[in-house]
Amino acid sequence: MVGLKAPYVSGFLAFREVPFLVELVQRLQEKEPDLMPQVVLVDGNGVLHQRGFGVACHLGVLTELPCIGVAKKLLQVDGLENNALHKEKIVLLQAGGDTFPLIGSSGTVLGMALRSHDHSTKPLYVSVGHRISLEVAVRLTHHCCRFRIPEPIRQADIRSREYIRRTLGQLGVAPAQRKDSLLLPRTTSPRMILPTVC
Repeated sequence: MVGLKAPYVSGFLAFREVPFLVELVQRLQEKEPDLMPQVVLVDGNGVLHQRGFGVACHLGVLTELPCIGVAKKLLQVDGLENNALHKEKIVLLQAGGDTFPLIGSSGTVLGMALRSHDHSTKPLYVSVGHRISLEVAVRLTHHCCRFRIPEPIRQADIRSREYIRRTLGQLGVAPAQRKDSLLLPRTTSPRMILPTVC
C-alpha cells in the first residue's frame, strides 16, 4: 500500500502514480531480476494524451521498459471525439482483432481502437508508451485478451481489489474512508502488471 499525496488531476496521472510504479520496478530488478517484464501493459494512455505523453510514456522512459497504453475510454484530444462518426467506426469492428486508427486533427496517428474480443462491443484504445511500435502494441494487447480487458490488467485489477477488501476489512476501515487515502497495492496494481509473457 502507498499513500497518495498528489491530487487527481486529469492529464497528470503520471505525476500521481508513476513514482510508486518506478520504485516497484526497481525493487523487482533488485530482488527478482529473472522476473523483469519484457513489456508492461499500463491501464492508461501513452501518446494518446493531451500533451502526447501519458502515464505509459512516463513509466517507460523512467524504467527503460517497453510500455503499452491500454485505455477503456477514448481520451478526446487533438480533435478526436466520441461522436456519431466514431460510433459508426466502432460498429464496423466485426471481430476480435479488428482495428481503426485514431487520427487527430493534426494528422498524427495517436493510437488504434481495437475490438479486443469477438464478444466485446466496446473497443480498447491502444497507444504507444515507450520502445514499441503501434502495430506490435496492438497485436500484443489483442493476444492478451480472453475477455475485453487484457488479462494481465484484468487479473491485476481483480487481485488488487480482493487484497484491498481483505486488508481494509481486517483493519475495520469503512468503504467511505478508502476512496483516496490509499492506492491499490503495488504488487498487483490495475494500472500496471509486470508479466514476463502476455
